[in-house]
Amino acid sequence: MNNHLNNVRVVLSHTTHPGNIGAAARAMKTMGLHHLYLINPRHYPDLHANAMAAGADDVLAGAMVCASIDEALRGVVLTVGMTARQRDISNEVMTPRAALPQVVELAQTLPVALLFGTEMSGLTNEEASRCQMLVNIPANPDFSSLNLAAAVQVISYELSVAAQNYQPVVQQAQPAAHQQVEGLMSHLEKTLHEIGFFTTQNPARMMQRLRRLYARARLEADEINILRGILTVTTEYNARLKARYQQEKDV
Repeated sequence: MNNHLNNVRVVLSHTTHPGNIGAAARAMKTMGLHHLYLINPRHYPDLHANAMAAGADDVLAGAMVCASIDEALRGVVLTVGMTARQRDISNEVMTPRAALPQVVELAQTLPVALLFGTEMSGLTNEEASRCQMLVNIPANPDFSSLNLAAAVQVISYELSVAAQNYQPVVQQAQPAAHQQVEGLMSHLEKTLHEIGFFTTQNPARMMQRLRRLYARARLEADEINILRGILTVTTEYNARLKARYQQEKDV
């Protein structure tokens, strides 16, 4: 396997048809990818998946079946979501040729994920919000929907091309892992609730916008620690103000 791709995992979310899992495994193996993660597949393991794998049974045998997106993305520092539609709140949508060299660069030393949604509707807004980058495969605008396995094949090929053209660079900083970012977002949402920020805001929409902001920033682990420290102090200060107000009210 190409060493540039050892840290790349392909994540298929809520796959409906087992044949697509097998065909995706075959597409991966032809381009040197071996790490397959499945989030709540409807049917798996399944003989139809093995039949469609056509020799990529080792990829299927090593597939990790996960109960949630957080489990599937645990440890990764970059999640690239595949999307075929425009979204009103999202990260910048890039072409595979523009995005995948960045994936190869990070994958030299750190785990990265390529996230594909279900066959019928693609990524949910919630899944898209967990991505730091969104990619759209250029296609006929009048008929732009690709079969899941075909999309995996195109992306795997473009990733292989990017790996072949890769020129080593010095990695200046290590991005934070998925679970660290999610810890920050949970802490931020809790703090904003506690200080009353959401009184006149739509919490879900506002959190999507904040996720977009932090996705662009590509936070490092130390930066997340700083931000969480600020949130902790904010919560403590807010609690003291409430206690003082209550004391004055009781006098």
